[in-house]
Amino acid sequence: MAQQNSFDIVSNIDLDEARNAVNQTLKEVRQRFDFKGTNSDIAIEDKESRIVLTTANEFVLRSLTELLQQKLVRRGISLKALTYGSVEPAAKGAVRQCITLQQGISIEKAREIVRFIKDAKLKVQSSIQGDYVRVSGKDRDTLQEIIRRVKEMDFGIDMQFTNYRSL
Repeated sequence: MAQQNSFDIVSNIDLDEARNAVNQTLKEVRQRFDFKGTNSDIAIEDKESRIVLTTANEFVLRSLTELLQQKLVRRGISLKALTYGSVEPAAKGAVRQCITLQQGISIEKAREIVRFIKDAKLKVQSSIQGDYVRVSGKDRDTLQEIIRRVKEMDFGIDMQFTNYRSL
């Protein structure tokens, strides 16, 4: 009987690491002199998987965003996994920006990945399974070749390759 191998292409962020990065950023903002009097605040909303930045003006918002990005990268979270919303006015002349954390692969990106794998003309099957893509085939070397090609191609999202198994 032929052995079937498979792996999943997923895009998930460890929300605990994101929460830690937000807490570190908030702690540093409270201590730094250049953020004094700006009423800067960062909050993470776990249910919607997003981070809300609030501060005095757009210049300080840019500094706050850069600081948050540094902390996220140190925690192993790719900046490709962040989607920035528009800058909105908030109460008392402040500005606010929402950053959405990517959880799962959107259906459009999943179709793009499946199309790329099919165009590779290798003997594998790929299918969309909700918010991830499953790739299966008989030869492990072919699956490793698919992983290499997908890593080289930039789909604009953060991807991980998980659940590698032989059935």
